[in-house]
Amino acid sequence: MTTTPLAAIILAAGKGTRMKSDLHKVLHPIAGRPMLGHLVDAVAALGAARTVVVTGAGREQVEAFAAPLGLAVATQAEQLGTAHAVAQAETALAGFEGDVLILYGDVPLVSTETMARMVARLHADDAPAVVVLGFRPPDPLSYGRIIAENGRILKMVEHKDASPAERAETLCNSGLMAVRSAELWPLLAKVGNENAAGEYYLPDIVMLAAAAGRASAVIETDPAEVAGVNSRAELAEVEAAWQAKRRLRAMADGATLIAPETVWFAWDTAIGRDVTIGPNVMFGPGVRIADRVTIHAFSHIEGAQVAAGAIVGPFARLRPGADIGEDAHVGNFVEVKKARLGRGAKANHLTYLGDADIGAGSNIGAGTITCNYDGFDKTLTKVGEGAFIGSNSALVAPVTIGAGAIVAAGSVIVRDVPADALAVARGRQEDRPGWAAQFRAFKRGRKG
Repeated sequence: MTTTPLAAIILAAGKGTRMKSDLHKVLHPIAGRPMLGHLVDAVAALGAARTVVVTGAGREQVEAFAAPLGLAVATQAEQLGTAHAVAQAETALAGFEGDVLILYGDVPLVSTETMARMVARLHADDAPAVVVLGFRPPDPLSYGRIIAENGRILKMVEHKDASPAERAETLCNSGLMAVRSAELWPLLAKVGNENAAGEYYLPDIVMLAAAAGRASAVIETDPAEVAGVNSRAELAEVEAAWQAKRRLRAMADGATLIAPETVWFAWDTAIGRDVTIGPNVMFGPGVRIADRVTIHAFSHIEGAQVAAGAIVGPFARLRPGADIGEDAHVGNFVEVKKARLGRGAKANHLTYLGDADIGAGSNIGAGTITCNYDGFDKTLTKVGEGAFIGSNSALVAPVTIGAGAIVAAGSVIVRDVPADALAVARGRQEDRPGWAAQFRAFKRGRKG
């Protein structure tokens, strides 16, 4: 791999009108992360020294995303074509000497490996002026064409300006390029707009380089990797492609997916070995699943970690801050939020545990809830090791249940319970012999 400094220019100035959204197009998520974020991560993994996002409408939204990541933002005030858009990044890259990757914010699935191939080709023995990423789609549609011989580009032409013979070519231009900074800016300055659309086309730099005696090269990739997003339908297609690839990776890494097509991962989901995932499981961002975990059907997990050997679901919901310990059980219709379940703890049915610390080996009965919010503040419930909480109990925080204590079913606990104590907090049962029979007789008499 070359040690030449690397920068990336990500074009994101399009208005995205087909998305019909107030959210900037490149901020629409794939697998829970904005499209722009996927590209930024791939570029960062390649070791890029600088990244510039070129935007137009919605600049403020892009800046809000870019600022925490240390990205520069340049503005294309008028939409005058892709060459014009790239030129707007020149000021942000002033003084940079190295390789420049040109990417598109709405083409989010380009891998670090493909970017590395582009840069490596730029430094091959023949030292091409420009490296273009090409692909061969099933239907070339209106993509620009690349006329090449043995990987050397003879001509690049936009579909609008192509002849019938050129449109018959199947190698298409993804728009992604790698160029040395020393050649990029002079070439861009020479690009004209004498074409059907009156725009400054980025591909023109290839032919301008050729006119100066500098050849350019093309490398190819899978069409799925350069799929663009211009509509909600295309967003769904790219999401589906990302998910399909991620499912295969999960299974290759040692997880069992009972119905793979129904499992949905987030961009950062981490899955251990010998994990079994049932149908219709959804992972949101921030999930870490250790080895030998079983996640049953229809569970939703986000911002949570699950330790080795635990069992989750079916129909469980783990919200941000859920920390499920080794061999713990979170069963059907149980919701856990910002709560820790110790090793071997069980909450198997119809329970809400929020802002809680549940000790190892504890048993939380069906219908139990932690009452953690008073309308202003959220406070903590602590359940000691080996405690038993009877069904349909309400634990009103802040409250501590001592280790080994038992809370009788149906109790409303508002004070701390000592270790190994029995807490009963419910109304006294009163029986009235014969009352039910008298009641029925009275009712029947009224109807007669």
